[in-house]
Amino acid sequence: MAKEERKQATWGGRFREAPSPLMAKFSESVSFDRELAPYDIAGSKAHAKMLESVGIITQAELAAILAGLDAILAEIAGGRFVWDEALEDVHMNIEQTLSGRVPAAAKLHTARSRNDQVALDMRLYFRQASETLAYEVASLMKVLVALADKSKGILIPGYTHLQRAQPVSAAHHFLAYVEMLSRDRTRFGQVAAEANVCPLGSGAIAGTTLPINRALVARELGFVSANGEPLLTENSMDAVADRDSFLDFAHACAVTGIHLSRMAEDMILWNSSEFGFIFLPDAYTTGSSMMPQKKNPDCMELIRGKSARLQGNLHTLYGLVKGLPLTYNRDLQEDKPPVFDSFKQTQLCLQVMAGALGHPDTHLVPEKCAAAVADHLLLATDLADYLVTHSVPFRRAHHVVGALVAQAVTSGIQLGKLPDDVVVELVAAIESGEPPFKDFSPSDAAAVKTALAGNWRAVFDLSRALSMRERPGMPGPGEVDKRIAFWRKQLA
Repeated sequence: MAKEERKQATWGGRFREAPSPLMAKFSESVSFDRELAPYDIAGSKAHAKMLESVGIITQAELAAILAGLDAILAEIAGGRFVWDEALEDVHMNIEQTLSGRVPAAAKLHTARSRNDQVALDMRLYFRQASETLAYEVASLMKVLVALADKSKGILIPGYTHLQRAQPVSAAHHFLAYVEMLSRDRTRFGQVAAEANVCPLGSGAIAGTTLPINRALVARELGFVSANGEPLLTENSMDAVADRDSFLDFAHACAVTGIHLSRMAEDMILWNSSEFGFIFLPDAYTTGSSMMPQKKNPDCMELIRGKSARLQGNLHTLYGLVKGLPLTYNRDLQEDKPPVFDSFKQTQLCLQVMAGALGHPDTHLVPEKCAAAVADHLLLATDLADYLVTHSVPFRRAHHVVGALVAQAVTSGIQLGKLPDDVVVELVAAIESGEPPFKDFSPSDAAAVKTALAGNWRAVFDLSRALSMRERPGMPGPGEVDKRIAFWRKQLA
């Protein structure tokens, strides 16, 4: 039986034997880095134009190389290109195919290494991926702003420690997500800006002795400042070893995932029978294989789960890079699957969240929200504030309202409906200095008595409660309207 002939790698001149099939399988990356093909071809075209400009290749050779690269790109886009794992990666697959068709392509790798080539490809990738995710974030923000506008008149309990805390409008709650996502959008913009520096020309580690023009390549690929000046990496060793953009991108995806997960958790709770605040559409929920009554918010649960995956990708990169000496090490081949996965999963999660919350059937359930927000305990702090306006120090007011809350909870009566005799007894206890009022001064007791002799029950009007919060960042109706208008303009 004839011995199987194995392909020699492009770097194989120093070696007597080609890699074993096992080593070839173990070391290939084309199964995942083929995703970089459009960026690799764009970089090769710019590099070829630079080589022609400095006289290393002729105009005719340049034309042949560019035509060959365009043909390969069309084949890849059409699914006709045949990828060969024996050629290791996307770069060698494209170069070897081109060399087989265009003799001048043997000159294309002049003055560059796969080290600066992959650094270039990934910077191009991060620019586009960050722009795409920033767009998806903005799309979800628009959905949330529209949902806030539709739900301005619906009040719900705000929660701390998953306990009812204070009343807010549902609109204010949805706008909280918008603020979170706006930071995500900014973060992706920062990743794109940091990636917008051209590393090509750094070579494998120390550049090249050939008379290349790095600025030409940078301009050709759009690595320019706001003033049109080329942006170039300033240290060849750092340029090929740097993986900060990988970490920054994966971090931006992970934080976005955390925000989406928190949003999903709220929707899961709101969708439960115990809360019932929101109705999620059939199109984004699933049933049970055993229990016919079930309607599960799987879209939200999967988003919550995928956020852990995004964090895992980030930690994979941290572990990969932390102990590497300068400059390039083959470990760095494993830097691409985490970021590719983070991009795809983040984009999908953003689209699913926007699809679920933007669906025509998605709506809040006003009667469930109203029943929950009718709890007078939500306005206990407002009662303390009322006492403060009658010269009761806040810490004293806190104790007084706490005592009233205890009475309400024990008796099962709404806080604002406690009988007058309960209030009279409380004032008497304060005046006599009974625990927990032993630290109250006579002036404190007098202030409490005056305040509780007034119309303190008016505090438990929800309209009043929201109207009293017409200050920047608060859930007053006017402030909510302003913020909705602000975001509509920003996202237009």
